[in-house]
Amino acid sequence: MPTASNGAVSLYYDRAGEGEPVVFVPEAGLGGWLWGWQHAAVAGPHEAVVWDLRGTGRSDAPPGPYDLETLVADLEAVLADCDVRNAHLVGCGLGGAIALEAARTSSRVATLTLFGTAARGEAFDLEPLFAPPDDRDALEASLETGLSADFLENQPDVREGIVDWRADGDADRAGWEAQVAALEDVAATDWLVDVTQPTRVIHGGADELVSPAAGKEVARGLPRGEFRPLEGAGHLCFVERSRTVNDLLLGFLEAQTTDSE
Repeated sequence: MPTASNGAVSLYYDRAGEGEPVVFVPEAGLGGWLWGWQHAAVAGPHEAVVWDLRGTGRSDAPPGPYDLETLVADLEAVLADCDVRNAHLVGCGLGGAIALEAARTSSRVATLTLFGTAARGEAFDLEPLFAPPDDRDALEASLETGLSADFLENQPDVREGIVDWRADGDADRAGWEAQVAALEDVAATDWLVDVTQPTRVIHGGADELVSPAAGKEVARGLPRGEFRPLEGAGHLCFVERSRTVNDLLLGFLEAQTTDSE
């Protein structure tokens, strides 16, 4: 089982494929299952790296609260352990905030793809997405805040599968609270202009946890930001609109790779 270390904290990750690395940064409390739809698409033309935040899944869960600087240092530890010098970061929610901060402070970030991300901590309302991993009914009910009603109604098998994955890999309450505490540090409005990497901000038009207006604010504040709404999709739009998102992600990565040649 591959792990990276940040001090005494062990961080689990998985890597597959070859080519320029794409590193996925998860939402607060959610395990690596979150990126399963993108991992399969990316791991052919690229190397895909998926990791568990401290407090989640197979990574260590030291007592919280955690701050954003620590979570970015964890990301740096994973990149260093994978010998990644230039990564394309893909993040959702808290993971998007971590990716943004890393882009500002690290030399290892080539591009950003952000989902359900805001520039201000108060713009995140992630509490409804949490459910105890040992309460299947609560796990299923909480999906109604992250995915659209149409998707949940029309994809019952996928809904059941997500509940299974969450029960196996999501954070407990202590881990989740330790992670979301880092959102108090998010105050990126004034320094977004310093993030010069190409960035595609993709946001579900029906996101109930982070307003699409907050995503637009991020894209407007970035020198090379681009906003792509997905009408009718929820916070986890990359799950319910996986084909569309995969096309957007791979097209964006291909364009940046071509431009750098």
